[in-house]
Amino acid sequence: MQELFEKPKGVETRWFSPENPEGKRGSGGRENAGSKGRPYVSVAAGETATLLEFEGSGVVRRMWVTIGDRSPEMLRSLRIEMFWDGAASPAVSVPFGDFFGIGLGRRTPFENALFSDPEGRSFNCFIPMPFRQSARVAITNDSAQNLRHLFYDIDVTVNESLAPETIYFHACWRRESPNELGKEFAILPRVEGSGRFLGCNLGIITDPRYDGTWWGEGEVKIRTGDDQDPTLCGTGTEDYVGTGWGQGSYAHRTQGCLIADKERRHWAFYRYHVDDPVYFDGGCTVSIQTIGGIGKPKALELLANGVPMIPVTLDPGDPHPMIHLMGRETPVDLATEGTETDWCNFWRQDDWSAVAYFYLDRPENSLPPLAPAAERVRDLNP
Repeated sequence: MQELFEKPKGVETRWFSPENPEGKRGSGGRENAGSKGRPYVSVAAGETATLLEFEGSGVVRRMWVTIGDRSPEMLRSLRIEMFWDGAASPAVSVPFGDFFGIGLGRRTPFENALFSDPEGRSFNCFIPMPFRQSARVAITNDSAQNLRHLFYDIDVTVNESLAPETIYFHACWRRESPNELGKEFAILPRVEGSGRFLGCNLGIITDPRYDGTWWGEGEVKIRTGDDQDPTLCGTGTEDYVGTGWGQGSYAHRTQGCLIADKERRHWAFYRYHVDDPVYFDGGCTVSIQTIGGIGKPKALELLANGVPMIPVTLDPGDPHPMIHLMGRETPVDLATEGTETDWCNFWRQDDWSAVAYFYLDRPENSLPPLAPAAERVRDLNP
């Protein structure tokens, strides 16, 4: 880590904002005789605003944005994209609100190692994003509403000498509503190459048919290279984000749950691998099991009501071992297994979405394009 008192030779700092959109030396705040002449831009429906365009080497150090319309629909309809070194396809293509640390079109004050929102009205990102030849950051308004006010400030150090092992920042967003029963939800679909999985933030809107039962028993699994089974495997959803025995609201440096709203059935949480790096060679996939849990009597009630679920295990508690219900040659009759006091884990279907942040040894990632705005905002407010 560079010391605060060290000055790299030849490196300069530039701020790209509406008051100096090209980030040129001596060119800031010229409009209106220098008296706050252009602090924001407007983005009409269907239009794109370029926030950063620079030729040369550098590192994006900080991004700050605030917008006048922070409705769930606008936060999901705005699309932020980033292009490195003249690539034709974006390394980042994510709904604006989700990119800045909280999904589900919601905001709340928080701070962690990569993002912050001091009072629930702004969007700050501190992820370093290096580039060798050029950088472009743009926001497209995919909604049917004009966005009147978009304030921004992107801070970049330019003329950087980047080491050969320096790799590019990427991010992608996915949603399954509902997820496929019995299948893992892909946080990061398969990407090729070498790199580092930086972490993710996830959002879930639980299905009311499960009657408020616990949804977070699924394990996070990371497959690297040609592995069919994961090398890195967690023990449960709340375990992955650093808590246990359920999941309430908290915001820590690299792990947290910013929304735990039982009434609206909204949950938004994050885990960033800042101190525990996840490196990969030959490709990477990150997924989470869509498994919940409840007492056996309630599980039988849900099954009787036709709620989609696949029982996975029964846990009798001490001193008995867990009863495995998967992979049997004959179908399982849950009513005849275990006892009435057992805990039942089961595959279920909910509304899952996630942003995956990662570095890759190339400026493009070949992932599918971002879903249309209509799909991104559908059923966002149950």
